[in-house]
Formats: sequence, C-alpha cells, structure tokens
Amino acid sequence: MIKTKLYDEHVKYGAKMIPFAGYYMPANYSEGIISEYKNIRENVGVFDVSHMGQIEISGQDAVNYLQYLTTNNINKMKDGSAQYNLICNHNGGIIDDVIIYRLNSEKFIIIVNASNIEKDYKWLIKENKFNVAVNNLSDQFSLIAIQGPNSRKVMKDIFDLKLENKFYTFLNKKIYNNDVLISRTGYTGELGYEILADHNTILKIWKKLISSGVNPCGLAVRDTLRIEMKYCLYGNDINEDINPVEAGLSWVVDFSKNNFIGKEKILNNFKNKPNKNLICFKMLEKSIPRKDYKIYFDNKKIGIVTSGTFSTTLNIGIGIGYIDSHYLYNSKTNEKLKKCLIEIRNKMFKAEIINPPFINNFSLHD
Repeated sequence: MIKTKLYDEHVKYGAKMIPFAGYYMPANYSEGIISEYKNIRENVGVFDVSHMGQIEISGQDAVNYLQYLTTNNINKMKDGSAQYNLICNHNGGIIDDVIIYRLNSEKFIIIVNASNIEKDYKWLIKENKFNVAVNNLSDQFSLIAIQGPNSRKVMKDIFDLKLENKFYTFLNKKIYNNDVLISRTGYTGELGYEILADHNTILKIWKKLISSGVNPCGLAVRDTLRIEMKYCLYGNDINEDINPVEAGLSWVVDFSKNNFIGKEKILNNFKNKPNKNLICFKMLEKSIPRKDYKIYFDNKKIGIVTSGTFSTTLNIGIGIGYIDSHYLYNSKTNEKLKKCLIEIRNKMFKAEIINPPFINNFSLHD
C-alpha cells in the first residue's frame, strides 16, 4: 500500500485509515461523517485526493491523439479549460472516466482514477499512433480538493486568491511562490476547487487550511456526496464491461467526431436499446442499500445495486444500480418504472425510482 504525502497529517488528526485503490486513505476523521457532511454541504472542507493519477500528453498531435482516444470533443476545449471525458476500449467498454486539462494546444494533463493509473498509462502507450509523448507524472504531484459553498471565500481569506473562474476551468497561480494549478472541479456537487502542485507545496497548503479552521474530510463522506449527485465511481458503477449508453453517460460522447476508439460499438448501443440502464432510487422504508444488493420487481430479479449510502439531507437510504432495460418501461402503457424492491439481508424493502440528482440545493454553479 502507498502512503500519500499527507498520510502523517491524517493520522495526526485522528483519521481512520483504510486501503483504497492501492493507497492508505482516510475513511473519516474523529469528528465523524455527519460533521464532515455538514461542513461540505453548508460550509467548507478539504479532501486529500493525491491517490488520483496524472498523465501528461504533449506534442504537435496532442489534440488529434486525444480526439481518437476519448469520447468527448477535445476540439471544444480552450487553454485553461477542463473537460469530463471517457476512455473506452474497442468494444465501447469504459476503461476510465477522467478529467482533462488543456494547458495549450500541445500539452494536456489527464487526471485518472487511482485504481487505473498503470492500466490507463499502458493503454495510452499502446494506442499512441501519433506524434505525442505520454508521461506518467503521478509520483510528482499531490492533489487536494477544497469543497463547499464557502470554498471561494476561504481561498480568498487564507491565500488572497480571487477565484472567479467558471465551472470546469482552471487557473495557474502561485502559493508560497510555487506554481499551482487550481481547477474549479470536484466530486461533491458543491462549489469547490482542486489544487494540483508538488508534494511539499500541497503539504504547506493543507497545513495552512487546517490551522485556519478548515476541517479535513474522508472517503466515506465523499462517497455519500457523490452518490447524492449520481456521480459514477469507477469499479462500482462503471467498468470495461459497461458502455456509456448503459451508464447514462451518452452526454459525454460526441458522435459527430470522425473517429474515436469504440465509436461504432457505442453508436450501435445508442441507436438500439441497451441491455441495461443505470437508475437512481431512494428507499421508502428505513434501510440502507449497498453494493451488490439485488433489485426486484414483480417477484423477479431485474438488476443489482452498484452504489448505496445513507443520505444525511434526505434522512433515507439512496442508491444507484443497473436494471434490465426490458423493465425500464411498461410494455403495455409505456410508463417508466416508478417502484422496485431492494433485497437487504433476505428481506424486501420498497424503493422509489427517481431522476437524479437526489438533492438540488447545492452550490455547484454559484
């Protein structure tokens, strides 16, 4: 297991450390998950996300290479913009969901999931038929996420940075006379910033934030926050056996592009009914759904839960899962499925299928 450069800081503040994607990461801190949740939804908190990887693409063919490699349209990016994107295999399965930063037309940074760093790097090398260099920079940087409706104010008050950049853009700034990349992105549904810099600079920033009263937050609350927004987690909700259409990620696929890996398979799935669909549901009875719990309708198993948690805001269990597409709509009335049952410890609990996100009073676009 790998320790991030903030490991000692986590231990110092009473974090429960757990293995996650090959790293020791904080699950939660001594104040508890509910406190961390309220900080993010109502105030501000900070996460260590240094387990995420960074892969640099550079060279005169960088745009063409990424257009071929990914599903979204790289041509729509401008210098200083970020883009949510998918890397798929030739069968249309999702190798990873990533965020791409465009530094300029010949240099991009791909933020990849921790569990996929080596896999992604090998795939990028394998599919490199262009005049570009592919470099894994994951060991050179740390990454933290400052999230919550007061995150902009905190960055101004503590670091004297006026951050007015729009959602999915980034700024190159200096903190403690060192270069930092500050991206207005996150995994919580709240206003927030992700800061990428060398290890020592991130350590200084982290210490300053904590000493100034910003509370650290762990993976457990991050999971609840992202489920409430229906943000997919790689390995749970998406993987190489699932294509973007099934996962409800068609909006990340630009079929107008001439060619990209997996296009034909994804387009075929888009034109025809997929085998399964990702749905959101909230429990109607006191219970908490978890990964791999079975979904039923009319005494038939129709799917499986991929992510579940207890929503502090809704005060009820919520979840994400795949169901057989044949059950998504009533064949006679064409009405969308509204109710289902979740099997929890050999008992059936009622659930209501809803449109995401689970909550709407968030500060994401403030």
